[in-house]
Amino acid sequence: MSLSVQWLTMAMMLLSGIGMGVVFDGYRVVSDELKVNRWWIPVFDLLYWIAATVIVFQVLSASNEGEVRTYVFLGLLLGIGCYYWLFSRIVVRLVHGIIQATRAIIQFMIRAFVLLIIRPLQLLYKLAKVILAFLLAFTIFLIRIVLQLLRPLWVLVRWMTRPIVQPVGRWMTSWLRPLAARWRLKERGDKVTRFIIKCWKYVFKRSKDG
Repeated sequence: MSLSVQWLTMAMMLLSGIGMGVVFDGYRVVSDELKVNRWWIPVFDLLYWIAATVIVFQVLSASNEGEVRTYVFLGLLLGIGCYYWLFSRIVVRLVHGIIQATRAIIQFMIRAFVLLIIRPLQLLYKLAKVILAFLLAFTIFLIRIVLQLLRPLWVLVRWMTRPIVQPVGRWMTSWLRPLAARWRLKERGDKVTRFIIKCWKYVFKRSKDG
């Protein structure tokens, strides 16, 4: 393997170590900010190392066809060490800043949504309720006025039609009585009533015993 390939591989491992440090610090900060349960930390650590191993071997395969040498581990260690010596605090502060900025943007969007959409809808709903209540009260008022105006006319119509309505009512009564007696409507009605009362007492007794 040529010297240039070795130096390229070592540089790639150096960058991979820095990238591993960046991802690890970012993941730690995010988990702390999101208040992730401590029971999940080992699981996430295992997933992180599995993903890091796969990515490093992919980079190694692209740089020197996957050949593992001492300088590969040396490049990784140098990259991780350089990161934690030079960039770790900066990355942690940057991730904290990004999270705070994201929270501020989300809060601003929520407040804007409430002020621009929710509050106007609430005002429209209250205004609609007031208008409907006013229309309902006004309609009831008009109906009462109309009924008061029509009451004398109704009394007059009832007085005028009484000579016709009373004979018709007596005729209907005299016609229905024989029909009811023929069909024994009263006896059947009494039987149905007694049956319903009997069923009700039976159901009430069973529920009380149960």
